Amino acid sequence: MIPAGAAFSMGTPAAGAIPLVAVTRSGFTESVHTGFAVVVDRDGTVTAYGNADAPIYPRSALKPFQTVAALRAGARLTPADLAIVSASHTGRPEHVAAVLGVLAAARLGESALQTPAAWPSDARAARDLAARGGSAGPITMNCSGNHAGMLAGSVASGWPTGSYLAPDHPIHAAATAVLTEYCGVRPQHQGVDGCGGPVWALPLVALARGLQALATQEPDLLVAMRAHPELVEGPGTATSAMIAALGVAAKPGAEGVFTAVAQDGTAVAVKALDGGRRPGAVIAATLLARAGAVDPDSAASLLDSAHFRVLGGGRTVGALHPLI
Repeated sequence: MIPAGAAFSMGTPAAGAIPLVAVTRSGFTESVHTGFAVVVDRDGTVTAYGNADAPIYPRSALKPFQTVAALRAGARLTPADLAIVSASHTGRPEHVAAVLGVLAAARLGESALQTPAAWPSDARAARDLAARGGSAGPITMNCSGNHAGMLAGSVASGWPTGSYLAPDHPIHAAATAVLTEYCGVRPQHQGVDGCGGPVWALPLVALARGLQALATQEPDLLVAMRAHPELVEGPGTATSAMIAALGVAAKPGAEGVFTAVAQDGTAVAVKALDGGRRPGAVIAATLLARAGAVDPDSAASLLDSAHFRVLGGGRTVGALHPLI
């Protein structure tokens, strides 16, 4: 519990937030998500919706940049490895196998992971694990692939693995350098992410510019993410469905962050101010289609899919509607 009157610093400011998505149920507007969004088109032109300079914690949307840091440290990663190291997976058996593969290539085992123990977020995988007498573990935590990448880079460079989560570990200095180079600003306010690893604050527009830089400077990484949507998140999830339907590299982050970059380099970054997970993919798909970066009919079909419907009694009674 945070003590009454405890001091804290204001992060993402509410000033400049705009309505992003309305949620309707039975013809009634039930909720409105507010926040910010920014598009950087193929020519580098920025279109902002709300305060694009708002500082945010991108959370897991930073994972592709951390993958680049692991590669620069010497990690040798296959396309599937690149996807799982950049992923927020759902703990399915194929995800666990992929993470174990990254660790094995670095001559490490599951015990090297320092992710918090967690059950798979995929309901069937969790039931199956429980039925086998298993329990929550570090490898089924959604960031285990990201941590395996940190470990692989550390092994390749001869850095210690037991302290790989220490804020001053060289693998995080490498990630800070990648973010500074690609996003064009030095990350500020390094904190601790939910998985125990670092997270850095960046302006939303800088995050979008960094995604575009990834598209031009790390094409193999984004090709790998597009080729393995089921590893980037998991079957049945909105992110994997978006990657498959639109041919983009998409990566959400906790607390309402969503990013996507199209094959032509157009990049979108979204932050829902309430931390809600629902608005990000809706806005990203809408803005990419508006920019001509993805097929508009495919985007419309995606947004009409079950991932974005509001249910009542098991049937569709509403939807998510973009407001920008």
